[in-house]
Amino acid sequence: MNHQPSPRPPRPAPQIEHYPHRVAEIVRFGDLDPQGHVNQAVFLTYFESGRVAMFRNPDLGIGVPGITYVMVRMEVDYVSELHWPANIEIGTGVAEFGRSSFKVAQAIFRDGVCCAIGRATLACMDLQTRRATPLPEEAIAKLSCWKYAGS
Repeated sequence: MNHQPSPRPPRPAPQIEHYPHRVAEIVRFGDLDPQGHVNQAVFLTYFESGRVAMFRNPDLGIGVPGITYVMVRMEVDYVSELHWPANIEIGTGVAEFGRSSFKVAQAIFRDGVCCAIGRATLACMDLQTRRATPLPEEAIAKLSCWKYAGS
């Protein structure tokens, strides 16, 4: 008897409402590759714009003297092509906390349709030792209000 694993049900597409922080961006002509769609590396720049806009929000204030946050992992699922010209929206939310890191969930939308899904892991680093250090409780408290609401 041949036992095939059951296929996984399709994951529901992210919705912009799942992301508590959103920022508008435009697709620039210079973002295109020779095939006429946005180059895959540029998606990382869009995701960076979303994270920086959230982290630099004056109400968030996750800065703590003597530490910084550094990117240690970035994953991207490319869902559909983006073309010029276009207005896009980048959604960002905090997905989970670790001992010395946290994960950010992101997605890029055009006209409400998800074009890419990103997951970033940022580690808390001591500026003196240049090593990972536990996330400060005050940073966790401030980041918690930006919790991602998707699955």
